[in-house]
Amino acid sequence: MARPKEFDRDEVVKRAMAVFWEKGYEATSTEDLLRAMGIGRQSMYDTFGDKRRLYLEALQRYQAESGAQLIERLQAGESPVRAIEEVLMAVAAETPAERARGCMYVSSIVELAQKDPEVASLAKSGTILCETAFERIVREAKRKGEVDRCVDERKVARFLLATVQGLRVMAKAGATPEALRDIAAVALTSLKSR
Repeated sequence: MARPKEFDRDEVVKRAMAVFWEKGYEATSTEDLLRAMGIGRQSMYDTFGDKRRLYLEALQRYQAESGAQLIERLQAGESPVRAIEEVLMAVAAETPAERARGCMYVSSIVELAQKDPEVASLAKSGTILCETAFERIVREAKRKGEVDRCVDERKVARFLLATVQGLRVMAKAGATPEALRDIAAVALTSLKSR
């Protein structure tokens, strides 16, 4: 008879996610994961199959959490444009350790999306989620007269997502908060001047 699992799967995935987020997929060893998760090798394989399956589950969790945070931030602003500004400026406001860690979603695209169809599929669904959130807030900004009515919501949403992703990559590469704020400010100026 199989022994029942003696760990919280959600907590174990959360710990694995932190390791993958910090180190990336390739640089993370099974030993790193086992140490962080506090489970045995056989439990990991019995529960998740292998390192890749665990990574995909951790990436799905990350995307769900970060997507929910983005939507929450966009809905919480005083105004649509102010909410967009807060999202763009958030990267510069992070601690040096947070900026260096980067974004697991962006890192997965850079590291694996070209060679792993499942990661590419997750990246595509994450992109659609984020673009849709930005599209909604731009539509709301148009409705409130904060941006020009002729702005193409989809194009601006894609531009905003690319800006956030670029900010994440630059932050991870060591860009200063000042440089990140400058880029965010130019993106906002471009949005308002359309």
